[in-house]
Formats: sequence, C-alpha cells, structure tokens
Amino acid sequence: MYRTETLLMNGWEFTLNEPVDDNFEPVHLPHDWAITAPIVRHMKQGEPQGFRDRWGIGWYRKTLVLEEKKEGHVYQLQFDGIYENSTVWVNGIAVGGRKYGYSRFTLNITDAVHAGDNLIQVKVDNTSMPADRWYSGAGIYRTVKLLTLPEKHLNPEHIQVVTKIEGNSAVVKIHTGAAALVSANMTNGRLSYTGESDNGSITIDIPSPKLWSPEQPQLYNVELTLHEDKQISDIYKLRIGIRTIEMVAGKGMYLNGQLTKIKGFCVHQDAGSLGIAVTPEIWRERFLKFKEMGCNAVRVSHHIPASELLDLCDELGLLVYEEPFDKWTGGSYRRYFETEWQRDLECMVRRDRNHPCIFMWGVGNEVENQGQASMLSILKMLKDHLLTLDDTRPVSYAMNPHFKYEDNVDLSKVEDIQQFVDTESDTEIYDQDERIERIRRIAEIVDVISCNYQEQWYPGIHKVVPDKLILGTETYQFFRGHPEQMQNFSDEVPWMDVEKHDYVIGGMLWTGIDYLGESMGYPAKGWAGSLFWTNNERKPLSYLYESYWSEKPMVYFAVQDYSLQDEGVKQHWDAPRYASHWNFQQFNKTVIPYMIASNCEEVQLELNGKQYHVKQPSSYPSRMITGYLPYLPGTVIVRGFNGGQEACSYTLQTAGPTVKLSFDEETVKLPAKDGYHRLLTVRAIDQEGTPVFRESAKVTFQVNGPAEIVRVDNGDLCSSEPYDRNWMHMYRGCVSTIIRLSGEKGRIVLTAYADGLYSAEVVVLVI
Repeated sequence: MYRTETLLMNGWEFTLNEPVDDNFEPVHLPHDWAITAPIVRHMKQGEPQGFRDRWGIGWYRKTLVLEEKKEGHVYQLQFDGIYENSTVWVNGIAVGGRKYGYSRFTLNITDAVHAGDNLIQVKVDNTSMPADRWYSGAGIYRTVKLLTLPEKHLNPEHIQVVTKIEGNSAVVKIHTGAAALVSANMTNGRLSYTGESDNGSITIDIPSPKLWSPEQPQLYNVELTLHEDKQISDIYKLRIGIRTIEMVAGKGMYLNGQLTKIKGFCVHQDAGSLGIAVTPEIWRERFLKFKEMGCNAVRVSHHIPASELLDLCDELGLLVYEEPFDKWTGGSYRRYFETEWQRDLECMVRRDRNHPCIFMWGVGNEVENQGQASMLSILKMLKDHLLTLDDTRPVSYAMNPHFKYEDNVDLSKVEDIQQFVDTESDTEIYDQDERIERIRRIAEIVDVISCNYQEQWYPGIHKVVPDKLILGTETYQFFRGHPEQMQNFSDEVPWMDVEKHDYVIGGMLWTGIDYLGESMGYPAKGWAGSLFWTNNERKPLSYLYESYWSEKPMVYFAVQDYSLQDEGVKQHWDAPRYASHWNFQQFNKTVIPYMIASNCEEVQLELNGKQYHVKQPSSYPSRMITGYLPYLPGTVIVRGFNGGQEACSYTLQTAGPTVKLSFDEETVKLPAKDGYHRLLTVRAIDQEGTPVFRESAKVTFQVNGPAEIVRVDNGDLCSSEPYDRNWMHMYRGCVSTIIRLSGEKGRIVLTAYADGLYSAEVVVLVI
C-alpha cells in the first residue's frame, strides 16, 4: 500500500473558553471564528479587522480513529494554514505548530498515534498586535489532512518540475529529490510519456506539446513512482503545465512566444460572509466571473494563498503573482521576520513552484524605509535566497508610491505601519528625479519593476531604467495621478498607460472584489473600492474593464446616481457613482449623466425609440462614452456595431412596483460532496420581470433537503446585519445565501420569502 491522504474536515469541536468538555461545540472546517464575532465599533484596530472582535485564544479538538497503526509507515498531520500562532498536541504530546498564519506546515505524529482513538488538540493564539492591515480572521481556516506514508517516500517539497521549449518540442526535467530509482509517467488525454532516473533528475521529451496559457490552460498529469529494492515504495501525483515566459526589455512579456498583457486583479483571501473559511468552489465562482470579463491574472495579496486557489488558477487559466508577506520589520509580520522569513519564504516557493499559473514571485509589498540602504539589503537577501529555490521566474517587489529621506524611527513602536509609510511628512521626497533615483536602486535588484499607483511616472522610470519592464502591481480603478502629485481626480483611467507603453506588461487593480477590513471608518466593515461586491455582483465599472480586456463584442449603459449611500470608499480608489437602473421618480425630464462602455467600433443610444447621437468609443481618451439623457420613464437601449453590423446590445427598463422574488437560476446541479458550498442570489422583480434596483425588502431563506444555510450576504459592507442567519435585507435589489451540502444525494429546495411579495424557489439536484 502506498501513500494515502485523508481529509480531516469534519468531527471537530471548538471553544473560545477554557478547553473543558462542557465548553466545546461542533464545527466544520474550514472555520473562522472571527466572522461571527460581535461588531464592536470602538475596538482596538477595528478598521483593519472590520470591527469584528476577533481577539482571543481558540481551542480545537478532534478524535482521529486509526483502525490499525501500520508497520513501516509514517503518519503526518498537514495544515494548509492556521491563523495564527498555533500549537498542536496528539494524545497529549506536543508535536509542533506554526507562528505565521498563512504558511502550510506538516507535523510528524508517528510516535504520538496508536491504533484506536487519538485525540488531536490545537491551540490558536490570536492575541498578538498589531493585526494585519486587512481582515485576517481566526482559526483553522484551511484544509487539514492526515498523510499515511511508507517510511521511504517522496517529499513533494523536494520535487521541482522545470519545462523548456526547444523548437517544436518540450523538455520536461523533473528533480525528484530522491537518490533511489524514480519513474515518471506524464499524460494529457490519450497522450502518454515516460522516463526514469536514479540520480535525482528525470528528463522527458514531449513532441508537439500542448502549452498552458490563460486561453487554453492545458495540463499534464504526472505520476512519480519511487522504487526501493525493486519494489514500489511510493506514488506521488501532481499536475503541471508547459509554458514559457520571457521578459524582453522595451517590448513586453511574451507567454509561449506571444506578447501578453497582464489584465489583473489583486485579491485578499476572505469571501465576505464566509470570512476566511472559503471553500474552493466559492473561489471557482469568483474566478469564472473574473474570466468572463477578460481578466487573465490575479495577485494574491499579500500572503501565501490556500493551495486549492492555485490549483484553480492552473485549471481555469489565471496567471498569478504570489508573495509570502506584506511588510518586513514593520507591521504585523515584524514579530516573525527575524526568525521566520526564511522558513515562510521557503514554504511558499517549495509548495507552489510547480504551478504553471505563477508567472512572477514577489518578496514584499510597500515596505518600510523603501529605497534606503537597510531596505535594499533585505530585498537582496530575500531575492537571493528565493533564487536558490527557483530561478525559473522573475522576482520582484511591489513599491509604494511614497519615498522618504533617511530617518531613525523605531518601527517597533509604530502600530499603523501603512499610515506611517503613506503619510506625507517633512521627510517625504517630492522631487521626481530623486524619487526615480530611489526606484533605480530597487530596479538594480529586482527583475521587473513593480509599481503601486505610479503610472504618471512610468516614462521617467523607463528613461532611467530602460532595461527593465514595468508591472502595475496595484492600480486605481478609475483615477490616475499627475506627474507632479501622487493623486489627481481626472478621467485618465490607469489602464490606458498599460496599452500606451510596450515596456509596461500590465496592471492589477486594487481590488477585484470587495473585502473585509481596511475600513475607512465605521459603519463600513471593509474595502468597497472594487469591481465586484462581496456576493459576486458586478459593479458598473467592471464593464468598462470588460470593454478593455475582452474580445467578445459588448456594450453597457449606466447612469450617475448620487442618491445612493456612501459605501465608505477611500477617495482615490473610488469612482463616479454609476448604477445600472432607469428609475428616477423624483425627476421630470431632468438630464442625467450616463456612461457607455463598449469594445465595438460604433455605438447607438436610444430612449423610448428615439435615437441620440454618440461619438465612437475611440473618440474618448479612455474609450468611455459620456453624456446626458433626460429622464423619461421607459426603455434605454444601447447597441454596439462592428463593420456596420449590430454585434451586441444592452437594455435598461424602468421598473414598476416589486411583485415577487426571483432566483437567478431555476435548477442547479451540484456534486454530492460533503461540505460543498454554493452561493445563490435572489432578486426583486416587477410584474414584467424587470429587476427593481431600489428594493430593500427583508428576505428569509428556507432550505429543505440534504443541505443547510450557512451564510447570507447582500454585498453591503456598511450593514451590521449578521451573516450567520437565514435572513437579510436586499441591497440594490438583491440578496444572496450560501448553502452547505451534507454529501448525500437528493433534491434540495431553497425558498426565499419577503412580506407582501410572491416567494421564489430554486431546485438543487445533488447527484
């Protein structure tokens, strides 16, 4: 018998009190105890943590049943992440733990387990300050596995796959990390390729390889077999992709020989109402929505992500910029940096270097003392060590737009490191040449110049450092700075700089989807300056980026509506208050500003059958058509034309009174997988089926069948309604719920009710 991996996601108990029997309650993993913690307006570090009273020491326990303890085998517990500072016991024996909350760790528990019942206990100390700048949650929030391995086995952390394309063939070199004989079998569909070696390295030639790319994410299944004494000792499986990435100075990034621009989003790891306890299928839904609008990349900010997230990026075709931590000797990581940086950096690279989706490593974000000698020394140390683990990808660092002269601030006394880094003071460097000189020093070390919010200085940077490409690792969604100042409120959309300059390989918006924490002030519980709300609803500006990124013909219409609530967005990350509705009962023929986003050659606009002239998108600096329409109830239609032929259209209709609720889907098919999550959204509609944007009715959900309601979410980060109920008020005419499957096959009926409205239901077939 070879290795087995057993998921340990059920049968856990948890308490925030003393770890005695009466205090424990059953929980499912992944688990985030902070997401259901009370909201405390005046709590310490409330803004970064979404005002959730997350502090405390949590205890988990589970009984692990082993039918037998096999001779000649090793038993390991693997945690993909515990936030944070964890200690693990098995049958009362301390077996290890991990400080940093985003790192995977594996514990050898062979000497602690026995046949029969085994008690696993985990202590999670979530009391250290300062906390992360974003909502970090708390608990065992990622996958836990029991690994049963033969004594002589392959170590995944020692396996590295390097691919190279030579002409019409590919060479795949597999470093096995083993001195014994290892054979490899690679398959893609019906195609199969083999190789073997006893010197730690296997070379396989692949004629006419199927290449991995965002458009066609081709993957090969690799099976490695370890042979000891002419017997099979272990089998390990992984997926790889064959692709090349080349950075050509002055010309751009080439993926498989094709010029490619990074059309990306930055993302944190929480998923709104679920907190950080997010299952892969929830991320799949999010990523598919990203892909629909033309996104081809994500930056996982600013920490090691869940391993399943990278599996999805491999499968779906999303390039990834990955980094292990945010700040270094400042911020929340300062308590770990001196003793843990090497361990955490190695965790990221060894775990993730075989993912084809990763196109670049980052080693930090907007760190303290940027461009100064002390910072440059650490940057070089981190990059040099990373290259000993993987020298096949560029290594970079995401720069803050603020640079300061030398100062002697004691960073251990700075609680809000971001405020310290961002705040302009007497030490701020305003001279553009001096700022670019600091950037030049950083550019000497990194392979690609990664800039946060510095589009206005790209030409100056390129003039001084022409041999390095530039990536916008964070960009505003709408506004752009001016060369003489970091922030400026104009309609120069930052994406235009990516299109304009060959030496700029792409841009990654901050952020793709709203997240918890980093609030700009109560009542906002999170960051709302994104292109999606937390329940996966698209915001109007997302369609502008679809017009930039997607080749599929599209056209979209939205109006400015400043009667809508303030969502608490930080000013320069904000955008004009556009909304997709045509309901202004307070107006009588008042002119209303609008925007039209389209990637078509020409656009037509009509209101109640009357056509209004609009210029071509190419006539506008950012290709966003703007203008005014008088408010007359009825129908607005925009049409996109290519070559004189209609290619697409979009319609807005004035809605009448809400009559009923309606789910987006009538029937859904899901796999009978225990713990599988699915988000389902219900909308308010009028008699004609038109969505009622302004409806805010209280909706109650009820589920019948092998599932339970675990969360509700309407995307409103200013709301204080609890997530862990079966009801919530609509926001902008909709509300969502997340159900959790029990693993049984059967028929589930989810019903939504609201007073005075016809109810709605969706049937979920679990097969």
